[in-house]
Amino acid sequence: MNIRQLLTSTLNVLMMLFGVFMTYKAWGLYTNCESPLVVVLSESMEPAFARGDILFLSNPKTPIEIGDICVFKIPNRDIPIVHRVLVNHDASAFTTAAVGIKVDAKSKQKKHQQILLTKGDNNTGDDRPLYQELYSNRQMMWIEPKHIVGRVQAHLPYIGMFTIYMTDYPMF
Repeated sequence: MNIRQLLTSTLNVLMMLFGVFMTYKAWGLYTNCESPLVVVLSESMEPAFARGDILFLSNPKTPIEIGDICVFKIPNRDIPIVHRVLVNHDASAFTTAAVGIKVDAKSKQKKHQQILLTKGDNNTGDDRPLYQELYSNRQMMWIEPKHIVGRVQAHLPYIGMFTIYMTDYPMF
């Protein structure tokens, strides 16, 4: 194999990887979602989703409803969490001290600010202990839509086990 063939093969592989990456980014733009694909890493959502399922996300502009399965990210935590919305409130109906969220006076007039409580289907309690990590200096009882990465639209069972095996049992 001469240098020209080696460079051509390398360039073809790089172009293919670039195409896959651009397809992923375009899909993210289409679904209005930063991460349109996530892999379930725990058993907290069984029986709905098992460890290793790939979830397809989107971020529609409609309000989040009770029963929606959402992926949310807590600041200072690398891994997003997949749980079901258990309670959905309008933050403007509460005092700031009661919810621990600053409700902007402008947002009260223009639109209502949602606050959410989530829970894994396989968990015994809600996610309030996880929310404590959001703001370590005060008690946090709810998450806001800004923490939501996306809503689950579809899933493929066990296809993501490859990524879990690569993380749990690295070869290098």
